[in-house]
Amino acid sequence: MNDVDLAIAVAQDGAAIVRRCFGTSLRRLDKGAGDFATNADIDAENAMLAVLRRERPQDGILGEESGSSGARGGARTWLIDPLCGTLNYAVRMRVVAVNVALRADGRFIAAAVADPFNDEIFWTDGTAACMRTGGDDVRLVPTGTSKLVDLNLDPPFPNAPAFRAVTLAADADFIANFRPRVVSTSMALAWVATGQRAAYITDSDLRDSVHFAAGLALCEAAGCAVTDLRGRAWGGGATGLIAAADSETHASLLGLVGKFLR
Repeated sequence: MNDVDLAIAVAQDGAAIVRRCFGTSLRRLDKGAGDFATNADIDAENAMLAVLRRERPQDGILGEESGSSGARGGARTWLIDPLCGTLNYAVRMRVVAVNVALRADGRFIAAAVADPFNDEIFWTDGTAACMRTGGDDVRLVPTGTSKLVDLNLDPPFPNAPAFRAVTLAADADFIANFRPRVVSTSMALAWVATGQRAAYITDSDLRDSVHFAAGLALCEAAGCAVTDLRGRAWGGGATGLIAAADSETHASLLGLVGKFLR
């Protein structure tokens, strides 16, 4: 099994458990600062880990719930988030994602994002970006025409008080050109690659982030414009992210964010 097929299989295994546990009586495990996991998160991650350890025992793994495991210090690391959108899921909202990404020598060479409730898998081999549904693959074509911009309002906010996404949403120039949406799951980042969103903005530290890795891999392979909040290469620190469907949308949002970060 090649790396892309493995990423898809791992995401599908996690998604199957997320679907099966949906609507059941969930056990919550407190993680502090208002965050928590559920038994669905844990069970899905364990299933995903089992596949990776069987198929790629020589690789490292970074899991949302289990932390680091497998080979240490190697060139290849799998980043997995078994249930991105736990807050949504726990109140029976179906806007969640299951994320898998393989990073090798500093770049993503395979990734998959599963939408457990729409029978959709978004995948990339580091070059192409596609959506698989019903066994068919369709190339992703990002576009900014929707003008819908997802804003991540979950803390922490490393660039506050200079920049806050909630302040951007109230900015007159932003309102004149875009419409905010708040989903708070990495599915929103995948939607930029599909053309369902014009952009996604978050004030986060993206280094080794299991939440964003797969979605970022999709966006870059699909040809989206992806930088930090200041227009530089993302991932250099706690400098946030602007992922836009096209360069025009990115330039407009970069200018709006720049009003706060100058």
